[in-house]
This record gives sequence, structure tokens and C-alpha cells, in this order.
Amino acid sequence: MNNLSSAQNGSGVALSVFPWVPLVSLSAFAVASGYLMSLIPLALMPLGMPAELAAWLASAFYAGLLFGALWSARIVARMGHRQALVLFMSVVLLSIAAMATIKAQGVWLVSRFVAGIAVAGVFVTIESWLLIADSDRQRAKRLGFYMAALYGGNALGQLGVGYVGVTGAQPYWLIGSLVTAAIIVPLFMRHGEPSQAMMGAVEHSGTLGAIRKAAYIACIVSGLTLGAIYGLLPLYLAERVDDHQQIGAMMALVIMGGMGVQPLLGAISTRVNRVLLMFYFCVVGLLAVATITLANSNVWLGVGLVMLGSAVFAIYPTAIAYACATLAPGKIVAATEALLLAYSVGSVSGPVFAQQAFSGEQGLMMYLASCLLSTAVYMWVAYLRGRRQMTNWSAA
Repeated sequence: MNNLSSAQNGSGVALSVFPWVPLVSLSAFAVASGYLMSLIPLALMPLGMPAELAAWLASAFYAGLLFGALWSARIVARMGHRQALVLFMSVVLLSIAAMATIKAQGVWLVSRFVAGIAVAGVFVTIESWLLIADSDRQRAKRLGFYMAALYGGNALGQLGVGYVGVTGAQPYWLIGSLVTAAIIVPLFMRHGEPSQAMMGAVEHSGTLGAIRKAAYIACIVSGLTLGAIYGLLPLYLAERVDDHQQIGAMMALVIMGGMGVQPLLGAISTRVNRVLLMFYFCVVGLLAVATITLANSNVWLGVGLVMLGSAVFAIYPTAIAYACATLAPGKIVAATEALLLAYSVGSVSGPVFAQQAFSGEQGLMMYLASCLLSTAVYMWVAYLRGRRQMTNWSAA
């Protein structure tokens, strides 16, 4: 019998119970996060702060994400998933309150760093909560819902800029209310939480070595590409479209492409070798880059952006599912922490490397093509090596 299927929590709830609590909490949090992500750079100049501060705020957030990924699993192990999620969300809420109350550069930088630490905890908590499941098929299904909620919420949050605005107290009240809703759900609902009996002790020893190398590579590349897309794609699009109001819509297309591929990903990830699947997504990403580069109309540009989103946003969940497929429950929390750390390293260095190493009108596209091509080659070689090993074992 699968070692996961016999585990139950203290209330007798089996692992097969669908964990809707973290997904509902994540949905509210993702809308708030998407709105805040666009609000921060646009709110600086009306508040009398320099526009250049936006880059430093982004760096502070990703530095916090990197730092938080180092120890989040220990908090989850000590407090349990539900209480840890409440704690991390509460810290995010306090950081937003600090930014809304004190309009000063130093306070905002510290707030974004602290928020990054807490957001790392949110991701580790929710991802490990969903991945502690009865079977690989259940993990794939849950990850599909997870990524759809995350990206759908982020895309919906972008609309706040147009409908609510970027000035005054109203944006912060709305964002704070959404994060508060994300806190209330796990605070009062205990549905489907993994117990310590399910997880066992969180095992760090041996976990890093047990994670397959292709998963690490994929998470780093996911950070390299997504960090550059979030940080530099709006600037690239500003040179391609006449109406700057279309930039938000174009960015939403990228996120919607990522959200749209998640149901398909959940359906096929247990039927197709995941290393081969990551190779396919890299190839789709390369086709998307070519379409964007050669596009002579906004229609084709939009098609390329949807393809790009569907490719790059699928790499991270595929890598997580691939890494955790053979891990015991006690190793899953530590594994999600390690993979988030790999993603964070990529997301911190991606925008800087892309801007410095690839200049010119199509510099960003050249950077994305380089990342995706090298990853496709690696995944193809890794897939062939894996097939050769399986053949040798069968022959033996």
C-alpha cells in the first residue's frame, strides 16, 4: 500500500480529502498580490518618491523571498500548515499597513523585504499542503488548481489599477481587505489540514540529494524567465504598442496563458514523462519568442504572449511534481522549500542578467530564447539518459 494513503490526520480525515482551504486563501491573496505588484511602481511618483525606487523595491522583495525560502519549512513543521499560513499572511498584512501609513522610502524598502520573507512562507506552506496527497495523480490535479488560482488571481488583480486607481488610501484598503480574507479562511476552517502524523518529522537530511537535478534546473530557469518577464516585458511592450494602456492588457494575456494551460497540465503530467514535458514547454516557449519577435500586428503579438505564458508558467509546477513524485511526506515540505530557493535565485538574477547581457530592441527576446533553448537541450539529454538507464535495468 502507498505509504501516503494510509496516513490520516487527527480528525480521521484522509489525504484524499480535497484541501480547498489553502486554495480559497490563495485566491484572495493572489488578487491582492497582483494588484499590489502593479500598484507599487505606479504609486511612487504621485507620492513624491523617485521612479528608480521601483527597481530597488523589487530587489528587496526578491531578496526577502530568497531569505524566507531558507527557513520557512521549519516554521511549517513547528506550527502546522494552517497556523503557519495564518502567521505568514498576517506578516504580509502588516507590511501593507506599514506602506499605507508611512510614505517613506526606507519604510517601503523594509516592508517589501519583510513581505518577501512572508510570501516565501505562504508558497512553501500552500505548495506542501497540496502536495501531501495519496497519489501522483492527485498531486498533479491539485497543482493545476493551485497554479490556476495563483495566475488567475494575479491577472484579476491587474484590473484594480484601472478600476480603483493608484492614488489615495482606497487601493491599500482593498488590498488589505483581500489579505484579511485570505487570513480568515485558514484561521477558522480546519478542513483537510495535514497533521504531524501525516507529515512525520520534516526531513532536511538527504532531501536535497533526493531531489532530481532536472527539477532544480527547471526551477532556476523558471525564475530566470519569469523574473525577466515581470520586470522587463512591460518596457519591451512599451516599444511595440502605440497605446500604453494596452501594456496592462498584454501582460494579462501572458498570465492568462499561464492560467489556461494548468488544467491541461494536470491532465497530462501523469501520462507523459515530466522531463519530456518540460522539453515540450521549452519548445513552445521558443516558438512564442519567434512569434513575438516577428509579429507585425497586435493580434500576432497577443498570440505570442499567450503562448509564452503557457510555456514559462508551466515549467515550475511540472518541476515540483517531478521532484516530489517519489518523496516521502516528511521530505515534501523541505523539498518545496529547496525548490522555491532555486526559483528565487533565478528570479533575483534574471532581470539583472537580461538587462546587462542582452541589449538592443530584441534583447529580452534573445535572453528568453537563450534560457529556453539551453533548457530544452538539457531536458532532451536528461530524457534520453533516463530512457537508456531504464532499458539497461530492464535488460538486467
